[in-house]
Amino acid sequence: MNYYMNKTVSADFEQTVQKVIDALKTEGFGVLSEINIDEKLKEKLGVNFRKYKILGACNPAYAYKALQLEDKIGVMLPCNVIIQETKDGSVEVSAVNPISSMSGVNNPQLMDIAGEIQSKLRAVIDKLN
Repeated sequence: MNYYMNKTVSADFEQTVQKVIDALKTEGFGVLSEINIDEKLKEKLGVNFRKYKILGACNPAYAYKALQLEDKIGVMLPCNVIIQETKDGSVEVSAVNPISSMSGVNNPQLMDIAGEIQSKLRAVIDKLN
């Protein structure tokens, strides 16, 4: 089982970021954080890196359910979605696979929630062209 789900699109990077944010909203997620890795690497290390953005996405209802089941599950929240330029100029969108990431937690109820979140994140990826 992969720890991520992904799709490559032939689209502008910033347009893809906005499409991902919009698709997340339709699935009940908000974006809590945006990290521009390329900018941070330039700032902190003085290196050039391809466009690479991490979105920290959260579905509050599912986060609340998960926190009620496991008080330490916050170490795995929010769900990360990345948008990155590829070597050929395409844009790749990847999302964490919550079933894979939470498989180490021995709680069958949590795995049910992870399955529902996986379906929602898969829907986000599938909406991209």
